[in-house]
Amino acid sequence: MQLTRYTDYALRTLIRAALLPEGERLSVAEITQTYDTSRSQIMKVVQHLGQLGYLRNIRGKGGGIELGMEPASINIGQVVRDMENNLQMIDCNSPYCRLQPACQLKKVLSEAMCAFMKVLDSYYLSDLVEDKSRLIELLTVSEEEILPTAS
Repeated sequence: MQLTRYTDYALRTLIRAALLPEGERLSVAEITQTYDTSRSQIMKVVQHLGQLGYLRNIRGKGGGIELGMEPASINIGQVVRDMENNLQMIDCNSPYCRLQPACQLKKVLSEAMCAFMKVLDSYYLSDLVEDKSRLIELLTVSEEEILPTAS
């Protein structure tokens, strides 16, 4: 199974927010620069994560984005359920599949999805950011990456 890009960016945004030092906030621009993605897509993700309580989105001077809960209370499986529109792997009715009455594929794929979600349910955001210093190092954008080099 492949998660949507929307869910991927939601998880990446939560990881980035979890790496912030106490009292600091993140901007949408920092997220888009870190992951080299569009502002509009990150805005939608951040707004949705804020509505769900995973992030706290603070407007105005001194505003920004911060985690809305402790990393140890953010379950990865639940985030995926909250962000994905449809976790059903196949739809046997669109178009209608003639094998439906005797087919076992849907059952097998359902079992696989349950196993996939069970693994995700066993992890929390805190598990994903255990190696904080290494992750911060990897996410640090240098001036060379920001400014095009003159050659």
